[in-house]
Amino acid sequence: MAAPKTQGAATQGEEDSDGNRGGAGGVSYEDTKDYILEPLSLPESPGGTTSLEGSPSVPCIFCEEHFPVVEQDKLLKHMIIEHKIVIADVKLVADFRRYILYWRKRFTEQPITDFCSVIRINSAAPSEEQDNYFLLCDVLPEDRILREELQKHRLKEILEQQQQERNDNSFHGICMFCNEEFLGNRSVLLNHMAREHAFNIGLPDNIVNCNEFLCTLQKKLDNLQCLYCEKTFRDKNTLKDHMRKKQHRRINPKNREYDRFYVINYLELGKSWEEVQLEDDRELLEHQEDDWSDWEEHPVSAVCLFCEKQAETIEKLCVHMEDAHEFDLLKIKSELGLNFYQQVKLVNFIRRQIHQCRCYGCHEKFRSKADLRTHMEEAKHTSLLPEKQTWDQPQYYFPTYENDTLLCTLSDSESDLTAQEQNGNIAIISEDTSKLRALKQSSILNQLLLHESLKN
Repeated sequence: MAAPKTQGAATQGEEDSDGNRGGAGGVSYEDTKDYILEPLSLPESPGGTTSLEGSPSVPCIFCEEHFPVVEQDKLLKHMIIEHKIVIADVKLVADFRRYILYWRKRFTEQPITDFCSVIRINSAAPSEEQDNYFLLCDVLPEDRILREELQKHRLKEILEQQQQERNDNSFHGICMFCNEEFLGNRSVLLNHMAREHAFNIGLPDNIVNCNEFLCTLQKKLDNLQCLYCEKTFRDKNTLKDHMRKKQHRRINPKNREYDRFYVINYLELGKSWEEVQLEDDRELLEHQEDDWSDWEEHPVSAVCLFCEKQAETIEKLCVHMEDAHEFDLLKIKSELGLNFYQQVKLVNFIRRQIHQCRCYGCHEKFRSKADLRTHMEEAKHTSLLPEKQTWDQPQYYFPTYENDTLLCTLSDSESDLTAQEQNGNIAIISEDTSKLRALKQSSILNQLLLHESLKN
């Protein structure tokens, strides 16, 4: 179906809105494709991929473009830019895919203006510079009824899933703090973490999709992230001490990511799960230990700079990069005398160049990372680093990938300081002797000496 035409006079029920039109339409793809506009993540498992193959897709209301369900924001952006339609309060739509499919069918049966309010942009400008945007919201009775029906259907599914989990005695889980295994009902593990580790995420009967919830929390801990303040730390011991001293052994109530794991959020649209934390009906055993010595680390893998190979230690990863890509990170660090922060900037620089499919040795761009890797290995450009001032820039303090574990494994030992001292990079500041006479006259030593002479 063709997109609605938006030029010309608005139909009945339109609203006027003065203002300047956004300039996004004037930016070409060539101008923007090199910019990193969203958080990036490395693959989580060896040989993994960040592609969304197999993920259910949602079609555009007006054309044949499809987007994965997890990329809902891209579909909304597409419909605004290409078809000038805006869906109000989309976060309150219980089933986004069914909602889109319903309106896709309805818009083939009747004109869009029968359902949407029309908003004219730049109404004070000449007619050729004006645009009409269409607003689909629950002011329309049909839309409100659809949203309510989708909410009821979703609540029914969630209650059935919750009941199944409550009755499931084949649950298998591992405590994220002590690695003890639990079999049977999910409540056994949740009660153990609340009792033994003072980590309470709520009543088991208030939780749904428990396995996914626990995996989400475990992933954050594996990434050395505090569950409450969500700051990231250098190692497990630092994180452990922080959560204990700050009493952060709980999850962040303002993080909307957790909403889908609490049944209360499905009972009424817009209701926050923070109300669950206000319920003080949980019976905990008396002893809540402050000793976190039972915490056992989970192996966390670092990803190669040039491919998706992963290794649990920096030594193994460096051996792989040297053998497979002829890139010796430890040798580069030693020859250039890099301290910890310079290593961070170098890694982030290389990550960004590889992400943008650009060879940092010759600055040539390629269509894919595979083509880039082939070129760099054949041309021996992996070890051909640019001048230091190219990558030793403040912008490369910031990680290219937000879950880049390699940054946490870089060396930060006293040898870095020794190397700096040998290179004469540490400035020695002498004392200010320009007012030495005044200092001698006002020194308290004069009073002490006078006092001793009087005593004698």
